[in-house]
Amino acid sequence: MSDDSATQQGGRRGRRRGPHTVRGFGPALLLTVVGALVPGSAFLATGRRRLGALVVVVFMVLLGGVAYLATTGLRDVIAVAVDSAALRWVIGGIVALAVAWLLVVLVGYALLLPRRTRAWQQVVGAVVVLTLCAGVVVPAVWAVRIADAQAQLLDNVFADRDSATVTDPTDDPDPFGDREEVNFLLLGGDGGEGREGVRTDTVIVANVQTDTGATTLFSLPRNLQELPFPEDSPLAEVWPDGFDVGSESESLLNAVYRNGPAWYPGILGETDDPGADMLKLGVGEALGLEIDYFVLVNLDGFSRLVDALGGIDVNVNYYVPVGGEPSLGILPDDYIEPGPEQHMDGARALDFARGRFGLSDYQRMDRQRCVIGEIVEAADPMTLLSRFQQLAATTQDIVSTDVPQSRLDDLVDLAFEVKDAEIRSIVFDDTVIDPAYPDYDQIRALVQQALDGPPGTPSADTSSTPAESTPAEEDATDDGAAPSPTSSAGATGAPPAEPDPAAEVGDACAYDPAQAQAARAEGEPPTRNG
Repeated sequence: MSDDSATQQGGRRGRRRGPHTVRGFGPALLLTVVGALVPGSAFLATGRRRLGALVVVVFMVLLGGVAYLATTGLRDVIAVAVDSAALRWVIGGIVALAVAWLLVVLVGYALLLPRRTRAWQQVVGAVVVLTLCAGVVVPAVWAVRIADAQAQLLDNVFADRDSATVTDPTDDPDPFGDREEVNFLLLGGDGGEGREGVRTDTVIVANVQTDTGATTLFSLPRNLQELPFPEDSPLAEVWPDGFDVGSESESLLNAVYRNGPAWYPGILGETDDPGADMLKLGVGEALGLEIDYFVLVNLDGFSRLVDALGGIDVNVNYYVPVGGEPSLGILPDDYIEPGPEQHMDGARALDFARGRFGLSDYQRMDRQRCVIGEIVEAADPMTLLSRFQQLAATTQDIVSTDVPQSRLDDLVDLAFEVKDAEIRSIVFDDTVIDPAYPDYDQIRALVQQALDGPPGTPSADTSSTPAESTPAEEDATDDGAAPSPTSSAGATGAPPAEPDPAAEVGDACAYDPAQAQAARAEGEPPTRNG
């Protein structure tokens, strides 16, 4: 054998021991796509087994981690989602992973590509590689934006703030450890154009049992008078007989948030939201509960939240007025007709929640709870993901709370208990109490009876029948007078409130064909335009 032949044969053996060269442009392009979908496979195809195996193993570990988080690890995902510092680490991890994936795609293509390629093949290859890179970059950018929006939402809404009623988180590392219940004050602030200050027309306390997640909602009428305060509070010193600022219209429950701090600024010490702290103390004393946190939603801005969700579907059982001012003789502009599952945008949903001409405050309270329930129902995972940035930006504008961000992880555990538990609602309307002359001992007794009794047990003897009144009397609360309940056959065809104060939340929101048909039979009430 000649020296040249031996050299050629040895060279061939050396090439066989080295990395492979994929023959043909088509196979190289196909393996590039496979290498993008299963990182590391391109390295294996070119004979770089150790590197390829390492990348494949890392990819499979990451894939297994995603599968775990999407199933049994959901609690961990939510825990990270309520921690802005953890979210920023997630953002860094997403960026690093995307960069590594891009390098795998680009390097894999460079190793697979034959040395001799034609011009059109280079163009096709570049298009394919850019498409694969876009498939990595676009989801990564989307995920980073969502994580960043969530972090900003947490920092803005759940920013640590001064409060006269919330214990410093560092002083109480385990707030729910020995607690049987946690109470949240849910406020709907009816501030907006043409209104001075904020009136909390919606006042609901959510009592959550920490062991079972069973939740009871206690709704108080906005025209409740003489709101009491704890004896050891400085508010009890200035209002020993309940909240009273000299005018009946300005001393109702819905005026405490605005007028309390105006009369006695700084009375509770350092606090960023004195009106909310006053309501927490007063409502807690009225119900015999310790209110832990508040959440205030600006109802004037919540229409943007409904629009961000793509609208909501609600059941309408009677004609609901749009606008109108009975004290000035101004009829509504329009009415929302009865009908099941009506799809409403933000403006229409706000009209539905606010409409009160010819109706009572209690019926409006029912509708507001229904709207809140439908918003929660509309916030399914796919909607949240697809519209999250818009939802996060909207929420920052309309929600305020004194829940510290450090408490959110504890609330996640509580939320998992609530998710599968029943929710009951008790409305303290005029069939249960007299808002003008409230018996707070009776109210506290009803609250304890509702919490101690088995689910479905009525909380009070409500055999009384609501008195009749005119629409003008019912809507006089805009000028200060406490509203009276509607008559049994009002202009809108709406019946009086049901006498049972304890019921499932969905009961008042279900479609009632008989009631809707009766309302339609009476015809649409008159409007401003005839």
